[in-house]
Amino acid sequence: MATTPKLKLGLPSGSLQEPTLALFERAGFVINGASRSYRPSVDDDSLEIRLLRAQEIGRYVDHGFLDCGVTGRDWIVENEAVVETLCELPYSRATPRPTKWVLVVPEDSPIKSVQDLQGKRVATEAIGLTRQYFASKGVTAELEFSWGATEVKVPELVDAIVDITETGNSLRANKLRILDVIMESYPQFIASKSAMQDAWKKEKIAQIALLLQGALNARGKVVLKMNLPKANLEALVSTLPSLRRPTISHLTDDAWVAVETVINESIVREIIPQLKALGAEGIFEYAINKLVY
Repeated sequence: MATTPKLKLGLPSGSLQEPTLALFERAGFVINGASRSYRPSVDDDSLEIRLLRAQEIGRYVDHGFLDCGVTGRDWIVENEAVVETLCELPYSRATPRPTKWVLVVPEDSPIKSVQDLQGKRVATEAIGLTRQYFASKGVTAELEFSWGATEVKVPELVDAIVDITETGNSLRANKLRILDVIMESYPQFIASKSAMQDAWKKEKIAQIALLLQGALNARGKVVLKMNLPKANLEALVSTLPSLRRPTISHLTDDAWVAVETVINESIVREIIPQLKALGAEGIFEYAINKLVY
């Protein structure tokens, strides 16, 4: 009896875990037991899931211990991981915005630019990323690894920090000022060079990438359907830009048509009264999990 081939997939634990699992669920993969084990189950016999720190996934994919995985662009650069990027996945921990690595000093610090940090002390969790940044600026600073709570170390322990932020709220609460944005980072779906040379793994990885992108494309979008007097169709299309390319179907009553389109959920409340004014009937909306262009 032939064994099912396996693809080892690394997913991030920690702050990215819940949004990542939710994305995979929308893509069609139901993952269970993630809160109890670093080897959760998944309803796909060809997948083996490993939950690991995002900081580690790029390195393990590079070394071939994982076939593919999801991790931030920042940690790929930090680890100098040699991997293939299938697609960027624009989601974050709390918002749709990218996370940012920023160079930060206290609000009242006399330091005004990165050049002012020549010979100064800088703390960060991303030593490699920070070293590359300072080298690109021609500045030599003393870098030290921070084990967390980096924002509380200035100005008593160090002159500046390089920290990660999504909203900037924590930095403002600690009276810190951003000197420069070093990098913006979204999660990436990556694969090892060896996995991409295996025909079955390459195809499976491409399928997962397609489904993940489809799930992200569907965020905030719904399908809107209605019946409309055929005489008002042109007015509908011309007055509602979001319905520029609807699907039109004929009904048994030649005076009516069925209209179906994908629109942003945020404008449905504005559009429905306009549709009603144009004579639309049987209007309904439903959510979609994937949208593949």
